[in-house]
Amino acid sequence: LQPTTTIRTPAATATTMAPSRLLSTLLLVGLLAGASSFAPSNTHAARTRVTKSSSTRTFLFGGSGGAKIPSSTSDRDNAAIAAVKAAIQKPRDPSCPLIECEFPALTALNKLGDGSLRSSLEAEDANVAFANKLVGGIGVPIFGPSVSLVMSSSASKALLNKVQKKVKGATLYSAKDGAPEGQGKGSVCVFLTPSSPKDYQAARSLAESGCPTVLVNGSFKDQKSVPGSATMGYFVKPLTYNSQVAGFLIRSYPSPWTVLDAQTKKVLGSFTDEQILVDRTNTP
Repeated sequence: LQPTTTIRTPAATATTMAPSRLLSTLLLVGLLAGASSFAPSNTHAARTRVTKSSSTRTFLFGGSGGAKIPSSTSDRDNAAIAAVKAAIQKPRDPSCPLIECEFPALTALNKLGDGSLRSSLEAEDANVAFANKLVGGIGVPIFGPSVSLVMSSSASKALLNKVQKKVKGATLYSAKDGAPEGQGKGSVCVFLTPSSPKDYQAARSLAESGCPTVLVNGSFKDQKSVPGSATMGYFVKPLTYNSQVAGFLIRSYPSPWTVLDAQTKKVLGSFTDEQILVDRTNTP
């Protein structure tokens, strides 16, 4: 959204609206036109592409299934773990159980892009803390599945040492050595913050061999990084207007993709994978 936006209606030639009302109006106008787009506050643009008939869309204030704006870090983590487990049990494409989980690691969004070492370390700590919760939520002692945690090929030694100390219940690997061997349907591999083509290729190879594989907060993705057959298990991105959060795009599998107003928490629209994902990718 541009800093200054004008909405023209039959009743008024130029009306300036509050961010939440503006978001609602632009979404509805965009859907009626056949497409809508939003720019989130981080570097990954959240773009909605609507291509199917309006009969499959939910317009303003419709049902959202299980999607809701997290009220706390704990609330977000619990929702993400539940969605990832649902995707592991029944992925979109059973032949490729590759699952993504993506959300802002820090609640203070301005820290995500400030480039400071302190903020980078805080985000790193937050991702490690979530990985520990996810491993504990997926793995069941004795009964399984066994969980492997795969670090990016570019992960620092300090990060590897931190993960070894703080993440319990998983066997640790590095994507630098390629995909872990001996993984199957009784195992789950979690890739923590993958960032290189080698990381994504290792994850894809594991998934295509039948091992459920989860990508947590991957970065530096291109159209070849994650195939369209993958499943977005959990996704949260803020939608901003005039540097303020006006809404959220949320996916909590198996619920549809949902846009919610940041102030009222009401649903502005919901979409299927086919409607929102860029063609042949798992990117909204």
